[in-house]
Amino acid sequence: MDRICQLGCVVCRKDMDVFSPAEVHHITGKTTPDAHMKTIALCSRHHRIKSNDGAWVSRHGDGRSAFEARYGRENDLLDWWGSHDEF
Repeated sequence: MDRICQLGCVVCRKDMDVFSPAEVHHITGKTTPDAHMKTIALCSRHHRIKSNDGAWVSRHGDGRSAFEARYGRENDLLDWWGSHDEF
């Protein structure tokens, strides 16, 4: 999971092409089988600081539907990382 966080926030990288320090977000929850293999890195703003404004939507602030409406499905963000060998 350290390696994932070293990549930076997937939303910041994908949408703005900038690196932002990140923390782990478990797509399917922390206790499901293979939960640690289904994670993406999100900065604190995109992960847990409650916001839904012109600047960003937080995954845990307004929930999955608002986050995915703005940035795409979490699994698609995970796949996006996998398609970029330079990261």
